[in-house]
Amino acid sequence: MGPGSWRSSLSTPRSSGGDLTSSFGPNLEDREKTSQLAAASGALAATNGGYFVMDPAAGAPGDPAGAAVHDGKVLSEPVGDRPSLVIGAKNETSIQRLRWHGTVTAPGNTATLALDGLNRVPGLIRNCGGTDDTPTNPPLHDFTCTDANEIVAFTPDFGALTPSGPGLEAVLDAHGTVTAVNNTRGTAVPAGGHTLQAIGTDVDKLAALAKPGSKLKVETDLLNEGGKLLKTSATTDVVNGGPTLVQNGELNVTARRDGMVRTDDSNSFFYGWVHKRNPRTIAGVDAQGRTLLVTADGRQTTSLGLSIKEAADVARSLGMVDAINLDGGGSTTMVQDGQVVNSPSDETGERPAGDALLILAGRKG
Repeated sequence: MGPGSWRSSLSTPRSSGGDLTSSFGPNLEDREKTSQLAAASGALAATNGGYFVMDPAAGAPGDPAGAAVHDGKVLSEPVGDRPSLVIGAKNETSIQRLRWHGTVTAPGNTATLALDGLNRVPGLIRNCGGTDDTPTNPPLHDFTCTDANEIVAFTPDFGALTPSGPGLEAVLDAHGTVTAVNNTRGTAVPAGGHTLQAIGTDVDKLAALAKPGSKLKVETDLLNEGGKLLKTSATTDVVNGGPTLVQNGELNVTARRDGMVRTDDSNSFFYGWVHKRNPRTIAGVDAQGRTLLVTADGRQTTSLGLSIKEAADVARSLGMVDAINLDGGGSTTMVQDGQVVNSPSDETGERPAGDALLILAGRKG
């Protein structure tokens, strides 16, 4: 009995004409099964995507727990500088460490407010990796940090209503004009517009800048490793992940850097998540520039799964020169021609996820 069974799906723009993209469904805050997202888009194949919130105590279930871009629009901030799968025009795929730069400014006003996040519940930071987080700023996997003082922006992609609760919420129309300032949180985001939620001491900061009738500029940018803006187009998608498995053709497992190693629990988390065999989902690029998506079953008598090190070995053995670990465990799912072709490990079957990677018929420009 081997450690796991895996299936790979290959996106090759030169031979198959397929487009690689991502999908989170009708909104960010709800979860859908990978097979549902594939069916809704008419995908030829699909795998589950990145990490996401599952427990309401950690935020809005379904919300990405890391960087997310869809069709060129930034929808979620990164966790520190964790690696992400970046999909560009003509299916050009890379693995990049992205950072967050979000601000709110007003013309003629020298004040600049820093945005702590985008499309997530203020005060709750899944996997940590933010600023002034408790108990830590660096990434900490499967852990929810807190921050009592935050400003978070929302787009219509989040859902029908923004998260409710105490604080302040400014409503901006598609032109950046403040149409309302509410003393509690929870409202609809105007089409093409934003809302800005503040909690704690940041309430007064936002109130001083956001006046009904005034104009605000909301910038939600991702920066690459060189500190420059990530160039996006209508075909750019970003799916979060970690750790890195392979870099420049060599094994490079970055579990410690990406928060999968904890020093306060006698390494039991490291053993259970990194060292122990689990279902895994892997994405990578080979020397010809082709993108490979791999799922490995686990937690079953017929398929034990892979450790993170073994996942890196599999990626390299399949010819990947750069590879990243995506969400795994019960989330690991692969769909081909409308059918789930792997064996998801949850007792209830396929798990609803936050987003999915899709291979569509057609060609990116």
